[in-house]
Amino acid sequence: MSAWELPDPWDRTPEPAAPQPPLFSVLGGNPSAEELAALTAVVMGLNDGGAAPRATAESARRTWNRRRMLSLAPKPGPGSWRRSFR
Repeated sequence: MSAWELPDPWDRTPEPAAPQPPLFSVLGGNPSAEELAALTAVVMGLNDGGAAPRATAESARRTWNRRRMLSLAPKPGPGSWRRSFR
């Protein structure tokens, strides 16, 4: 026991945490530590619950209705691909 730890008055021992299954396993090849780190970052990014919500069908419909009312529909001609992005 270190100097900063207080003794447990009830003399309890902490229970070990239950082992968690691995996030993923590599079945073939011999990836380097950097490759495993990159793969872990991508996999964890896919399951990011705190990320901004994706556009719903309602917001996409509202955007197209607004573009139609403002006459912002894509028109053929030079540079039309640039206007379609906005």
